[in-house]
Amino acid sequence: MSGQPAQPTIDTHVLLRDGDKILLSQRGGPYGYRRWHLPSGKLDQGEALTVGAARELFEETDVKVDPDHLELLHVVHHRQEDGSERIGFFFTATEWEGTPTNKEPEKCLALQWFADHDLPEDIIEYPAAGLYSCLNRTSALTLHGWQ
Repeated sequence: MSGQPAQPTIDTHVLLRDGDKILLSQRGGPYGYRRWHLPSGKLDQGEALTVGAARELFEETDVKVDPDHLELLHVVHHRQEDGSERIGFFFTATEWEGTPTNKEPEKCLALQWFADHDLPEDIIEYPAAGLYSCLNRTSALTLHGWQ
C-alpha cells in the first residue's frame, strides 16, 4: 500500500556556542509564548541546509557564520498535534562573528546565554528534543510526536 508522499516543513536550528554556553531565544509569538528555543527557521525553496541555517541565525541574531563551518549534530522528525510534519536539522556553530542582538523583537522577547549544563526548563518540546540529543550525543535521529 502506498500513500501520499510526505511534505514536511524543513527547519534549521543552530546551537550557537561560546565555550560551554548556548544562545537561546525566548518566543514572543503565539506558538510557545515566553518559552525558550534555539535560533531557527524554515528552509527556503532551493536553499542548501547550511546556507538556510546561517541565514536564519543572521536574520534573528545578527551573528554571521560561514555555512561551511556549521556541523550537523542531529535530525528530529517531528509530528505536530494536527498531524503535520517537520524535519529539523540541528547544527552547531563554534566559529562566528558579531554580537548576538535581537533583530526580531516582534517575534522574540529575549536572547540569553545559558550554560549547557544549566538550561531553562521551559524549552519548547520539539527543539528541546534536538538540543538534548545534540548535547548527549545519544543518536543521529529523534522521532518526536510519533505514537
